[in-house]
Amino acid sequence: MTEATELASAAGDQDPRVGLRAVGALRRLLEQLEAVQVRNARARGWSWQEIAAELGVTRQAVHKKHGGGGR
Repeated sequence: MTEATELASAAGDQDPRVGLRAVGALRRLLEQLEAVQVRNARARGWSWQEIAAELGVTRQAVHKKHGGGGR
């Protein structure tokens, strides 16, 4: 996780350009990690409600974001 650690450090940089780029990169990384873990949970038989509870969002929000249609 050195990339994430480096990005987290850069997010606090005094130069707004460096900090904002790092925040954007962290956001993209977080989205990728969330998608991986949602697929993992669904593959293990978790319901959308269980996933939503762990993410702190509504079932509808997680289902809309990560699909449904047979996933």
